[in-house]
Amino acid sequence: MHVLVAHGQPNARPAMTPERLSMELNDVLAKRRSVRHFNVKLAVSDEDVRALLLAAVSAPSAGNIQPWRFTVVRSAAARERLASALHQRWATAAPVVIIVSVDPRPCAARYGDRGEMLYAIQDTAAATENILLAAVDRGLATCWIGAFDDRAVREALGLSEPVTPVAIIPVGYSAEAAAKPARRPVDELTTWL
Repeated sequence: MHVLVAHGQPNARPAMTPERLSMELNDVLAKRRSVRHFNVKLAVSDEDVRALLLAAVSAPSAGNIQPWRFTVVRSAAARERLASALHQRWATAAPVVIIVSVDPRPCAARYGDRGEMLYAIQDTAAATENILLAAVDRGLATCWIGAFDDRAVREALGLSEPVTPVAIIPVGYSAEAAAKPARRPVDELTTWL
């Protein structure tokens, strides 16, 4: 885990305790939204960030290889470097940005090209989704960003090849009431055999 953290957030909400955790899964799924406007006056506690990362590493992975790597960005300098690389300044307005990266080498070593090109990405996607769902459970808002120049982000964060950023996740408290997006009916998307 690669962490860039500035400690002592003065306006952090109290961390969620086990007694305050665990919405029903259907509630978490129904409440998850992609949020792009964050309340910059409310910090996210280190305990909450750690809980999101613990959820991430609970994801399944091919052969239990766990090819994911995480970078937590809090400091102003790191956020500025990331904003310049992303060309999406709104994303670094959140109090925390988690970058989920993949090291494809162990998957490639065990499973060849399919492991490198598919399993490693599937594994990091599962870890990313766990972060998004755990954030909802803790009252936090996120957005999964996949449109970025991975080389520029890698350089901004000081990651070494072949570690590659896969998802960028701003994390904070929502400053907007995000509308529920339309979803296609499941029957249009499903074939039963």
